[in-house]
Amino acid sequence: MSEKESVALPEFTVKEIRDAIPAHCFQRDTFRSFTYVLHDILFVGLLVYAASHIDALPIPAVFRFGLWVAYWFSQSVVSMGLWVIGHECGHQAFSPSKAINDGTGKIIHSLLLVPYFSWKFTHSKHHKRTGHLTEDMVFVPKTRSRIGLPPRNEDTQLEEYHSIFEETPIASFFGVFSMLTFGWLMHLMIDASGPPRKESWVSHFNPSCSLFDEHQFWEVMESTAYLSIMVAVLVYAGQVFGSIVVIKYYVIPYLFVNGWFVMITYLQHTSPQLPHYSDKVWNFQRGAALTIDRSYGFLLNHFHHHISDTHVAHHFFSNMPHYHAQEATHHIKKALGKHYCYDSTPIPQALYNTWRSCKFVEDEGDVRFFKN
Repeated sequence: MSEKESVALPEFTVKEIRDAIPAHCFQRDTFRSFTYVLHDILFVGLLVYAASHIDALPIPAVFRFGLWVAYWFSQSVVSMGLWVIGHECGHQAFSPSKAINDGTGKIIHSLLLVPYFSWKFTHSKHHKRTGHLTEDMVFVPKTRSRIGLPPRNEDTQLEEYHSIFEETPIASFFGVFSMLTFGWLMHLMIDASGPPRKESWVSHFNPSCSLFDEHQFWEVMESTAYLSIMVAVLVYAGQVFGSIVVIKYYVIPYLFVNGWFVMITYLQHTSPQLPHYSDKVWNFQRGAALTIDRSYGFLLNHFHHHISDTHVAHHFFSNMPHYHAQEATHHIKKALGKHYCYDSTPIPQALYNTWRSCKFVEDEGDVRFFKN
């Protein structure tokens, strides 16, 4: 049985899904949205204040280091929430006002070293082509031929784990670690995990590359300018307070935030159970349904503003505020039926299993699943 024959293609429409959701779920409340910004800023400040006392504590150095690790983790969790709100601004889900959306988004994302407009533009394309075999923008599956495997009819390891993917658990750990640590930076700088392109430099910092339309040139430049200002502020802070202070309070949590973002995105759209569609059978609603909701536990779901456990809703209606997404998800589950995807696998296990299982897709077929 072919991959296409083994899966029932969804036939629902976007209107059918939208009609299943109460109308108030699509209403954006600027004041309410800003309360979440204040919520996150308050916790960021409290954590910085608490961390400022760590080195003065009369305890062994190993315990002080443990407290710093706790700060880095906690600060990254809260800051990831701010990241999500900036992302929501890019979708125009924060406020009915475009000016407020873009103004707030520019500030929040620049503080987190994200080029607001540049990523807003490419992320919009990701939403418009989610699950497309060649035109999605992130974690685009590599094909059999691209990774150097023999043609399917000549493959002697067709029904087993391919030897080129054999690696020890420690090697898998370092592979995942590298993706979480450097994946976001590489995506911004050289479009890592994006589709193959013929240009020499495809980057969120190159306004003339194929990621952007011609009319977006100056907004991409503006995003780079804001990011450059933030880098200059960090350099100045390093001169005033010392580089170690900036690294401890900002750089390490920043890298943790990047890791959260990469892991969340990876696990939302990568799974041996989720296919990718060719242009022949792909449409927006089918692509939006190729998204997995996952719970990270009550606290992380709360501080991440439910970006992970309501992501299916977000892909169908990206301009819906996050504070309505849980209610909307309840109705979307019923509307999608068997096509709603939720995975309760513990996150560390899901990350390891996905890394080991999702290596390539076949060169041919309209519906292709990851293989290894």
